Amino acid sequence: MEPAAPPDFAFRLYVSGATPASARALVNTRRICETHLAGRYRLDILELAEHVELATRDQIVAAPTLIKLSPPPLRRFIGDLSENEGLLRCLPAATAG
Repeated sequence: MEPAAPPDFAFRLYVSGATPASARALVNTRRICETHLAGRYRLDILELAEHVELATRDQIVAAPTLIKLSPPPLRRFIGDLSENEGLLRCLPAATAG
């Protein structure tokens, strides 16, 4: 059995507890990824308070924050992603057609 190929897109979503904004960010991120990248993405969801060191390294200043890790360039999106045009613009392979 061959190892699975890495996903085309990798994201990291920092959330802060069960806040409404974090819940909306999670729902919106999953919806966007499933709609445009089904089967081609990895989404890691991290609780900010539990991953302080990694958040510091990732220069997280607010939650929720979504980071597009790959493909380059790295991009950050702050907020609940209800305004998702910026994220969609960084997914040219997903939106071409």
